[in-house]
Amino acid sequence: MTILIKNALVYSGNCFDKKDVLIIDSKINKTGAFVSCDGADRVINAQGKYLIPGFVDVHVHLREPGFSYKETVKTGTDAAAKAGYTAVCTMPNVNPAPDSIEHMKAQTDIIKRDAKIKVYPFASITKERKGCGELVDFESLKDVAVGFSDDGCGVQSEEDMKLAMEKCAALGKIISAHCEVNELLHGGYIHDGEYCKSHGHKGICSESEWAQVERDCRLAEETGCQYHVCHISTKESVEIIRNAKKRGVNVTCETGPHYLTLCDKDLKDEGRFKMNPPLRSEEDKIALLEGVLDGTVDVIATDHAPHSAEEKAKGLKGSAMGIVGLETAFPVLYTKLVKTNFISLEKLIYMMSVRPREIFSLGGGKIEEGETADLALLDLDEEYSVNSDTFLSMGRATPFEGWEVQGRNVLTICEGEVVYETV
Repeated sequence: MTILIKNALVYSGNCFDKKDVLIIDSKINKTGAFVSCDGADRVINAQGKYLIPGFVDVHVHLREPGFSYKETVKTGTDAAAKAGYTAVCTMPNVNPAPDSIEHMKAQTDIIKRDAKIKVYPFASITKERKGCGELVDFESLKDVAVGFSDDGCGVQSEEDMKLAMEKCAALGKIISAHCEVNELLHGGYIHDGEYCKSHGHKGICSESEWAQVERDCRLAEETGCQYHVCHISTKESVEIIRNAKKRGVNVTCETGPHYLTLCDKDLKDEGRFKMNPPLRSEEDKIALLEGVLDGTVDVIATDHAPHSAEEKAKGLKGSAMGIVGLETAFPVLYTKLVKTNFISLEKLIYMMSVRPREIFSLGGGKIEEGETADLALLDLDEEYSVNSDTFLSMGRATPFEGWEVQGRNVLTICEGEVVYETV
């Protein structure tokens, strides 16, 4: 397949340059002004649109095997492709947990058969992803797993986490940690803030997150392990990671679009506002935004976590934890952070496309000759309302329902193949 994209505003790191891009098979063959190819199978006029390296989400839940009533690899990657993602890293809270080669194969077989884009699975840290007890055989899983995570629960034992970090450091693998101290949860399900107190809910304290972040940064410093913190939500976590980076600890982190644009003042007693970690205070949101500005926060990942409509229809107390995020991430962030001049478009693309590849050693992230053609084309002028009925994901629970946003992906190319288009 030969594709010629003409007149695009092409991302080059620090700016966008008007160029043509020629793709032959899976690779970018040539870039520049007035590239011509009479034998192109497709010629796409991208006048006024922005060509970027495809987004990468390092934190999604594709729910297979085991929970296909919530989402499938097919529907999840269809949604990702629609949103401009060319790669996702899928979390290990599936059944069976990917804690062995045999159990990992149950997942990778589905991925090979059904994935629309690249899918990199995590293996669990502990057997059955329990967050305690026996550790997995890291050596046997290192070549099939993008990293190791018990996402959905934190590793409770310091001894277990230290041993896991030592093993991963020796193998050159990353640990991507969900930080949560079980004994501090006390049955809570939203942030322990003003909304919680005034509406009679049970709260989750911030320390349940940051105490484990603090522990793990110390252990990463001791072991030399590459350590990535999932979905940080508290001001304390930001400061702990900022200070750890200053000390030279090999630590990175992510936060989600919802933590940057919402806080507990925005809560409604609806399941679409319930996720883990919960929406924190406005002070926490401000600290996260400051972390984006100074580079403490490396990546914006969605924590796309679909559930059935029934599971999300029981209010804040009774609904399952988790919201969908793939199909709203870019337009929400572009509207709320770029259009308001908080950050540049280039910075947002770096955090959603380039930096995730660097941290997880996925390659790519450049639109240059010889690079793999993993690309997305953005129409930044389109304005519309978020409508979950249009989602390709099986999940519909989004706190952004009805938001007026701007910016939409119109074309996704993965390894030289068009996997989504409206142009």
